[in-house]
Amino acid sequence: MRGLAACVLAVVVLLAWAALARSLAPTENTSQKQFDVLIVLGQPADDDGNPTPSQLARVNEAVREYERGAAPRMIFTGGAVVNRFAEAQVMARAAEAQGIPAGAILEERQARNTMENACDSLRIMQSHGWQSAEVVTGPDHLPRAAMIFGQLPLKWRMDSAPPVEPEEEWMRMYATSREIAKTVHYLIWSREMEKCQARGQ
Repeated sequence: MRGLAACVLAVVVLLAWAALARSLAPTENTSQKQFDVLIVLGQPADDDGNPTPSQLARVNEAVREYERGAAPRMIFTGGAVVNRFAEAQVMARAAEAQGIPAGAILEERQARNTMENACDSLRIMQSHGWQSAEVVTGPDHLPRAAMIFGQLPLKWRMDSAPPVEPEEEWMRMYATSREIAKTVHYLIWSREMEKCQARGQ
């Protein structure tokens, strides 16, 4: 019985730690308003290869930021994680449909999680000599993404993509709970064991 109570306490402590870390996560490390590139973090497409509302929200925000002059180009990052459609490719096509020139778009189609999104995008940036990025993602995902990008040698700012349609309360609660659990994994494992250097940076 004591063992069970200890396990429950440990879980509660870990979840509280993650929730606190999320609330304290910085959203930028620079005051600049213009960047070398926009990085749009992936979300799965639907099973027919069409962009989901959460994907479109990120694409729409990236398009708005591109049009206001936040950056002259964008990296879409995300592989075929949930189905056979690479997230980056689906989002890139959606951006092109909104008038973004193909020459302003780079696709990173291998990343399978946020750590790989960040590391592989950094690799692309370094290959071009780019040093700053505005990172576009969803509001629930943003705190953990900020923790990850905060470990990278670049100037960055997070940008939260507003939803394209109203979200039900239970969906928001589920998304937040899922992100807290993923934050626990990041804090106790990924932060040290899956650094970019381990992926060849």
